[in-house]
Amino acid sequence: MREPVELRRQRILSVVQSRGAVKVSVLAAELDVSVVTIRRDVEELTRVGRLRRGHGVARPVVDAPEPTTVPAARTEEPAGDGAAVALVVPGRHSYLYETLHGARTVLEESGMRIALHIAPQSAGAERPLVERALADGARGLLIAPRWRNAGSEELDYGWLAEVGVPTVLMERRPRPGSALHALDSVCSDHWYGTHLAVDHLVSLGHRRIVLAARDDSPTARTIRTAFAEIAAARPEVEDWSTVLSSPAAVPGPGPQTPGAPAEAAPAFDPDGDATAVDLAALLRERGATAAVLHGDVDALMLVQRLAEGGVQVPRDCSVVAYDDVVAALGSTPLTAVAPPKAEIGRAAAELLLYRLAGTAGATGPVRRTELLPTLKIRGSAQQIPTSED
Repeated sequence: MREPVELRRQRILSVVQSRGAVKVSVLAAELDVSVVTIRRDVEELTRVGRLRRGHGVARPVVDAPEPTTVPAARTEEPAGDGAAVALVVPGRHSYLYETLHGARTVLEESGMRIALHIAPQSAGAERPLVERALADGARGLLIAPRWRNAGSEELDYGWLAEVGVPTVLMERRPRPGSALHALDSVCSDHWYGTHLAVDHLVSLGHRRIVLAARDDSPTARTIRTAFAEIAAARPEVEDWSTVLSSPAAVPGPGPQTPGAPAEAAPAFDPDGDATAVDLAALLRERGATAAVLHGDVDALMLVQRLAEGGVQVPRDCSVVAYDDVVAALGSTPLTAVAPPKAEIGRAAAELLLYRLAGTAGATGPVRRTELLPTLKIRGSAQQIPTSED
C-alpha cells in the first residue's frame, strides 16, 4: 500500500523536529523512499514554512531544545478554538493508521483541533514529540507507542505516567502493576482474536497448526503468548509450534520479555539478524495442515513462498491471517481475524473527550476498554477430508 504524501511529510517533520538537522539521505533510508522523493518533500515543506533547507540537510524552523522532563499541563486554559489533542502513532504502520482515522472522525466532529505526530522508527522517538505537543498547548494525548521490545516499553512508563494531561493509550496494554497500569486505554482483545483463528481451524478438522508471527510489537507478543496458551489447552490440537513470520519481525536490541517460551524459530546469523523462514519445510517437518499468519503483509508473502515451495493454499495448507488490512487482496483472499481498528480509535477519542469535558464524573475511575475482533471467512481455509469422504 502506498503511503499518503501528507503522512510521509508528517513523518519527515517528526524526525527533524525530534533530532534537529537531518541529512536527506538519512531521511530517505529511514523512511524507505528515494532521495529524490525526500528532496521534493523537503522543498515543499520549506516553501510553506515548515522546514528550513540546507545543502543536503533538512532543519527545523526552530531548533528543538534538548529533551528534559515533560512539562506540566496548563490547566488555566479552557477548551476552545485553539485547543488541540495530540495524536502520536508510529510511522509506516498501516494497522494503526486505521485507528488514527477512527479517532480523527470523532475529534473533528467535536470541533477539537488535531495535532498529528508520526514517530520515526527509532527508540524513544515518541517522548520529544509529546514534549513538543505539550509545549504547543495540547490539552490531551492519544498515543500508540511503538514498543518494539519489553525494554523500550518499560523505559516509556515513567515519563508517560507524568505527562500531566488526560491521556489514552490506543492498542496498548501496559504490564500489570506498572506505572501505566492506571492509565486509560482502549485495546483489541487479541487473545479472543487468536482464539477465533485457532477455533476456526480446529472446526475444519485441523489438528497440527503453526503460528508464523511477528515479535516486534505489543500486539505480536500478545498473539504469540495467546496462541501457545490456547493451542496447549485444546485437546484436539495434537501439535503446534511458532516461528517468526519475517526476518525483520524481531524485537531489536534490548531486554526481551522475561519467561518467553522456547519456540521453533529461524536461525540467526552472527550479526543477530534472522534468516528467512522456510515455512513449507516447517509444515512438512511438523506434519502441519494449517497456519495462522501475522500480520497481513507477511501473510501474503508467506503464502507466495509456500506456493514456490510446492504448497498450495488452501489445498495443501489452510491459512488464517491476523490484522485484515490487506488480507482480502491476495490472489487467494485470506480468511482473517479483523481487530476493530477504526472502532478502537473512535472509542479512545470518545474517552479522551469525556476526560476533557470537565463534567461531573469525568475524573472517575480509570477505564481499560477491550473490543473484540471478528473473523472474516474467505477462501484460504478448508475442511480436512475424513476417511469417509
